[in-house]
Amino acid sequence: MRVDLFDFELPHERIALRPARPRDAARMLVVQGNGPFSDRHVSDLPDLIEPGDVLVFNDTRVIPAQLEGRRGEAKIGATLHKRIDLRRWQAFVRNAKRLRVGDVAEFGGGVTAIAEERLADGSFVLFFEGEEPVEVLLERAGTMPLPPYIAGKRPTDAQDREDYQTMFAREDGAVAAPTAALHFTDRLIAAIAERGIGTETLTLHVGAGTFLPVKADDTDDHQMHSEWGRIEQDAADRLNAVRERGNRVIAVGTTSLRLLESATGEDGIIRPFAGDTDIFITPGYTFRAIDGLMTNFHLPKSTLFMLVSALMGRERMQEAYAHAIAGEYRFYSYGDSSLLLP
Repeated sequence: MRVDLFDFELPHERIALRPARPRDAARMLVVQGNGPFSDRHVSDLPDLIEPGDVLVFNDTRVIPAQLEGRRGEAKIGATLHKRIDLRRWQAFVRNAKRLRVGDVAEFGGGVTAIAEERLADGSFVLFFEGEEPVEVLLERAGTMPLPPYIAGKRPTDAQDREDYQTMFAREDGAVAAPTAALHFTDRLIAAIAERGIGTETLTLHVGAGTFLPVKADDTDDHQMHSEWGRIEQDAADRLNAVRERGNRVIAVGTTSLRLLESATGEDGIIRPFAGDTDIFITPGYTFRAIDGLMTNFHLPKSTLFMLVSALMGRERMQEAYAHAIAGEYRFYSYGDSSLLLP
């Protein structure tokens, strides 16, 4: 499909630079089938889904994966994208023309990395020197990797260490937050449990590729970056049981959705999964694992806007986004939410 079919105009003032407080006070646009749009709040979620339904969260934890440093006299920046092994990470490098294979980059605090390889997409394999775990080095030298549409408008600060992490964060490895779950609070989870709605977790380490624009003119020519994920056997069994009894599996976030769909066969059975996925969902895709999605508002011509268009229909989502823009909803990572129920 032509990528420009997924374009829309977004006023800059609609981009949220801080999250709502409290988190569950964010607004939520409910899009249900072809019915009228409903303007609600995230705190209303327990009233909008049924007892026996299950919400699926991503428990990945964002690491301080943004590094600023030098190679000799040249300033460079590195955004870690994907772990390769205990000491190696794939990274997008700013001012990459000043970095060559074999060079040592210095990131402050005694943190250094060797540029071991330059990959076909222009990214580098960085080998972090020393004996300390890379996570310890990043805590010392790194900052939270805010999306460019936020970082370009204000500096990252100490508050982002808390704001850009979900309450479910357990497994270190993401370089972008699964932002749909940023809206959840202990109070909201308690109300969900009281309503008889279940919760499950899986792990997908979100990569910086989630921010990359689609540069191709046609979706067939776009190459997705892979991300590592895991679904345990017992979680898969419980989710299969939910659907067998006629209830719904609702993904909280596109990351949860993409991993669930990657782990599900044509027979509709969710299976345990551990490995990379580069699934790219566009209109025409037949969903196998999920019955709904809670997600924030996404960028024009992005793979994520294509995904929600696959779920609800492209024209329907264009109408929903036009409604959200006119209604002054807040967009992107720190913005408001939507509940999509086809």
